[in-house]
Amino acid sequence: MPRLTHPALIFLDVDGPLIPFKARPESREGSSGSFGRQPSSRGGNPLLDRLDPDDGPRLVALGCQLAWATTWMAEANEVISPRLGLPNLPVVDWPDDDEDPPRGLHWKTVPLIRWAAGRPFAWLDDELTGADRRWVAAHHPGRALLQRVDPYVGLTEEDLMMVRRWLEQGQAIT
Repeated sequence: MPRLTHPALIFLDVDGPLIPFKARPESREGSSGSFGRQPSSRGGNPLLDRLDPDDGPRLVALGCQLAWATTWMAEANEVISPRLGLPNLPVVDWPDDDEDPPRGLHWKTVPLIRWAAGRPFAWLDDELTGADRRWVAAHHPGRALLQRVDPYVGLTEEDLMMVRRWLEQGQAIT
């Protein structure tokens, strides 16, 4: 995979993609298993046991700039990053205004486009729709991949393969 002078961004949501709504099997193909090896924090959140520590190395291997795009905000660096073996990542700050997004758009879409500032990006989230894809295509000058992750399964090798293909092709797969 060729290295870009300005690597693409990967925006990461936590709840759904990294912490699936349904418990993961104790081990799954290609995983070292041992989910939830560290004690839970964030109020003793038992769902942290659903994190797969292998997701961190798989995401880093993509060679992109990772950034948290989650309501966990900076707490993702304190709680999630260590469990996935990730360094502290940039955190997208969400606007404090009460302005509603354009009809049908996810509330994160407009702030992420602003944060990307024209850079190519992939967004891994469980709440993406066609409306978000159309809006990004019309308003973002760079390449973009909006990959909806099944929130009951969490991030899969298939999701990561889509990102790798997008990076290799140098064009949007939406």
